[in-house]
Order: sequence, then C-alpha cells, then structure tokens
Amino acid sequence: MHEQPPHPETEPHPSEAGSDASQQAYERFVDGQAALDQEIGESVAPPRPSRKSAWLAMGAVGVALALLWLAPGIGTNTTQQSADTQGSASASAGGSATIDPDAAADALAVGKPAPLQFTMQDMNGIDVRLGSFKGKVILLNFWATWCGPSQEEIPSLVELQQQYGDQLVVLGVSIDDPLSKLKPYATKMHMNYPVLVGKDRQDVQDAYGPLFGIPVSVFVDRDGRIWKRHSGIASKEQFEREIKALL
Repeated sequence: MHEQPPHPETEPHPSEAGSDASQQAYERFVDGQAALDQEIGESVAPPRPSRKSAWLAMGAVGVALALLWLAPGIGTNTTQQSADTQGSASASAGGSATIDPDAAADALAVGKPAPLQFTMQDMNGIDVRLGSFKGKVILLNFWATWCGPSQEEIPSLVELQQQYGDQLVVLGVSIDDPLSKLKPYATKMHMNYPVLVGKDRQDVQDAYGPLFGIPVSVFVDRDGRIWKRHSGIASKEQFEREIKALL
C-alpha cells in the first residue's frame, strides 16, 4: 500500500498561490515567445498572444510531456508497473484458493459425449462393448483392489445394481489389477456387475480422465452423454441421487 506523503506545516492560500503561479507562467511564456522571434530575425513582431491561446499551447505541451513520461521504457514508470504487476501476482497467488485438479476435471467432463467406442475384456476374458449399454443409465466406476475407498463403495454399487436391475448397468473398471487378483476379489465382494480389466488400457483411462486418483465414478445418461463425474469416495445416497435423476 502506498502511503500518502506528509503535508507541509504551512501552505499558501490556494487562490493566492494559484494566481501568482499562473501569472508568472504566463509572463515567462510571452517573454520566451518574444525572445524566440527576435532570435530568428523576424522583422515584424507578432501580436501578443491572448491569455487563452497561451494557456492552450502550454496545456498541449504538458499533455505531450505526460504521454512521453507514461510511455513504456520512459522514466521510472516502467519499473513501477513491473513492481505492481509482480506484487499483484504474488497477492493473487497467496490470497486465492488452490484449484483442485480433480474438481476441475469433473466439471469439464459434464455434458460431453461419453467415449463408449471401446471394447474391453471382463475378468472372465469376455469382450464387452461399452456402446452396447447405450439406452441405459451407465455408471463407470474406476477402482482397484488395493484402494480402501474403492472397497468401501462396492457394497453400495452391488445394492444399486440389484435394486435398479435392467435400468442401470454398473461397470467396474479396475485400473491396474491383474486377472489373478480380480476374480477372487470380485467373488469375495459379491460383485454382481461386469468387472472390466483396465490394466494396460491407458486409452480408456485417458478418455475418461485425467484420473488423478481413484475411485472415480462417471454417470452416463441414456443418450450417451456424461451427466456427472465424481472424484473420490461416494455414499450410496450420492450414487442413488444421480441415478434417479437419469431414470
């Protein structure tokens, strides 16, 4: 913050100071004009300019000087502008909240056509075309067996798949688990929906990503558009609210 400069203890009356300064400036301008005329040898002295024209000329000179002073690279103004810019950037960096990349990715996905062109293998080695489920509400859940929050979501997903039956299809996309882990894990968790192998399928993860972490759930409406993307763990109530909105 710029501090105001201290005022002098005594100042002349504004009207008196302004009047004296104006008169002196006017007389200096007129004298200078006469001296210039004499120096260049003009035989006929020009008429004495009126006070109005003199002030207009002085004003034009003042404006020109001000513009030169404000132009980039002139005087100390550039240095001050640079300092102000750096200060603003620092203040902005220090005062604004950090952007959450997960939240940004979630928001950007909404309304886009879901990439349903992929064919993936499920844990039984059967090819599954994502586009074959178009017309239903699709919930793609990106997860992994080693992920605690993913494990907490699975019972809710099992219940929702059973509850909404043919209106909903939950697709569990394991991002990096080998088949040797998937099948016993799915059996233990009573997973009643397709479990797809996402290991080495960076194309799928990129299409629905970026995935900065898991779990990530993507809700696709009956027309094949992304209704919502949710990063992080979700409760059954959160899942069901989005599903009901699409039925």
